[in-house]
Amino acid sequence: MLGKIYERWGVGTKFVAFSLVLLLLNQAAVFFVVQLSINESVKTTVEETLSKGNSFWWARLKRDAVRYQDAASVLARDDAFRGAVNTGDQETGRSAFDNLGGRFDAQFSAFVDLNNSVKVTSTEIPLDEPTVQRLVRELKPAETPPGVREKSDGRYELLTMDQRIYQVVVVSMKAPTTVGWVLMGFLVDKQVLKETATDSKVDVVLFDTSNKVVLSSLDDRFLPAMVGLQPRGELDVGRDKMGYAVSPARIEVPQLVTYMFATINDAFEPHKPVRLNLFYITVGGLVLFAIGSAFLANKVTVSLSALAGAANALGRGDYSQALPAMHHRDEVGNLSRAFDQMRTSIQGQQHEIMQLAYWDRLTGLPNRTQFRDLIKQSIQASSAGGGPAHPVTVIMLNLDRFKHVNDVLGYAFGDQLLKAVADRLSTHITPDVGTVARLGGDEFAVMVEDQDATQATPIAHRIATAFEAPLKLEDQTVDLSAGIGLASWPLHAQDVDMLLSRAEIAMYVAKRKTTGIQIYDPALDSSSTQTLSLLTELRHAVEDGQLRLYLQPKLNLSDNTVIAAEALVRWQHPVRGLVPPMQFIPFAEQTGFVRQLTLWMFEEVAKELPRLRADGRPLRVAINLSTRDLLDQDFPAKLDAMMLKHNAPTNAFCLEITESAIMDDPQRAEATLNRLSERGFKLSIDDFGTGYSSLAYLKRLPVNELKIDKSFVMGMENDESDAKIVRSTIDLAHNLGLSVVAEGVENKAILDKLVELQCDEAQGYFMSKPIPLPDFIAWRAKHQASQAA
Repeated sequence: MLGKIYERWGVGTKFVAFSLVLLLLNQAAVFFVVQLSINESVKTTVEETLSKGNSFWWARLKRDAVRYQDAASVLARDDAFRGAVNTGDQETGRSAFDNLGGRFDAQFSAFVDLNNSVKVTSTEIPLDEPTVQRLVRELKPAETPPGVREKSDGRYELLTMDQRIYQVVVVSMKAPTTVGWVLMGFLVDKQVLKETATDSKVDVVLFDTSNKVVLSSLDDRFLPAMVGLQPRGELDVGRDKMGYAVSPARIEVPQLVTYMFATINDAFEPHKPVRLNLFYITVGGLVLFAIGSAFLANKVTVSLSALAGAANALGRGDYSQALPAMHHRDEVGNLSRAFDQMRTSIQGQQHEIMQLAYWDRLTGLPNRTQFRDLIKQSIQASSAGGGPAHPVTVIMLNLDRFKHVNDVLGYAFGDQLLKAVADRLSTHITPDVGTVARLGGDEFAVMVEDQDATQATPIAHRIATAFEAPLKLEDQTVDLSAGIGLASWPLHAQDVDMLLSRAEIAMYVAKRKTTGIQIYDPALDSSSTQTLSLLTELRHAVEDGQLRLYLQPKLNLSDNTVIAAEALVRWQHPVRGLVPPMQFIPFAEQTGFVRQLTLWMFEEVAKELPRLRADGRPLRVAINLSTRDLLDQDFPAKLDAMMLKHNAPTNAFCLEITESAIMDDPQRAEATLNRLSERGFKLSIDDFGTGYSSLAYLKRLPVNELKIDKSFVMGMENDESDAKIVRSTIDLAHNLGLSVVAEGVENKAILDKLVELQCDEAQGYFMSKPIPLPDFIAWRAKHQASQAA
């Protein structure tokens, strides 16, 4: 295909295209090589920086240790302190520790005699005696002859206590021979790490042996990204990119793991001019090439100027003029003939586009766009008369059970059925009565002029009567019915879009109430005005304590005990009373406020968990997660804070997720679920079997449980197909190592059937409807008592 297009090009076009491609390929190769070189140079620079920073850090600690040993030696030579030690005066010794230690910024001090007994300590010392003795044994300096001053050797040890780090040194106390040792501990704080980072351009992060950050010179925003660091690698936080490496293990830091971090952005700075200059060279080359190409093109294409006027005419939609220069046999002639062929093709396509834009291809009726224009024209004509406005009425209808026809008989049969409906409507609604249109899918409409909705009701009845006779297609007889709604201008709406919307509202009310025909009434649409203030009221409901926690028990079918419950939210509105969940949960999901409702549920359950487990029996509470919860990357961290606040175990929660919520963004949802599973939360797939059931997702996701949708459970008593689905789901789950919960248990027969199928847990109105938390506790106690009896 490309070869044929290339063959039709003129010499000038081929030259320009080929030269441009070569230029771009050459520059791309240069960019690639330069970038590789820059990356390698940056990598080497970062490694060298990390190595130098590592040496600087340990040298800094050793230098500090020498300084601290000198400070401790001053204390060991202090006459008052030596006298207190010799006389065993604890108070004088402690006072000397506190006074001199405070001068040297020591956090604690201790004196140990030759028998390794701790004789004197500072007032505040976080070390126990065995630890002091161990440190003296390991850090005490080599013995020097009497009269020879002991030299600082820089030996030390780093200790972590209560999330603080201390640098500990030990010096001898002589009188004149060694009579004991003085131990002093100095705080290593963030300022020390900051000074190291300033001097060496390398940040230091100290982890304990459980990989938890104890001290860091980096900002706190880097901490979440430090989970699970490798011995060497790169770290991205926002626009900051850091290279890091673990420092070699040292015997003086047994409790800590040290990482060095160096910014990669700084390493790239010296190379920016190179890339920028290369970019300027490339742009300059392209500009020069464009100027030269334009000059050559002007020389080659002067003869094409005559075609420009013809092309403009085509652009204006004038397809009647034949193009000039068609007799030429060169490139200009070929182009002219191609333009003329395009002119005729566009002329035909425009006619087809107009057909597609305003007519329904399947039925030949006006489509929604044309129907809307016809209504608009009718309203404008009625308004322009100057006298009383003549009403315009829209009758909208939607076929009942059309999806079922498609599912059972196929889409081809469904298309034939729609054609037959269009023919029947056109037969009963002639042009002098009204205009018939297909709005899309199985939705049709009729525009009636000069009649309001009440006057047009007989026409609606005529349509309903027309559907009473079944349709016969391909030896199949199909019974038809439809929900029909009416709305008229100007009584019910002031413009065409509102008129269509309100006719649609009336139609769906007719379908829902199975009334057949429904005229629009403002009362039918009152809920839409109520939702305008619903978000503010929902916020007040959370702040003012209007929400209520309800629980519905889940029965363990192996021993008939209540081991779990599903948490549900109810809204006790001060004016509206108890607001049904279906009136505010969908709205909360649309606006994103459902995330606050989810966090409220977790907060309430975590707070009430001790009360729920007060009888000594375990209880797991299930909470539903929405799509917005799964797409919130901070959601696991919020749960961590909440669990820590209430000291609530994560294994006391089961998170129920619908398959449709996962499918909105599978990758982000899977990442969130993996993080929640790692924290110990049990995960359950809710309404299994009604969404996008996929074994691939069951295999990949960290799911622990399947929850069979109640539509199958409620029907399994009388419908063998539903029973097979339930049995197969239970077998599938057990084979995958998952537990199964059946919801919608309405009677004992269903419960006994689930026990027979070895289902794990059951939930439904037969056991209990959702009830407030105090009632749930009482119900559970009563149930357990009856079981014991």
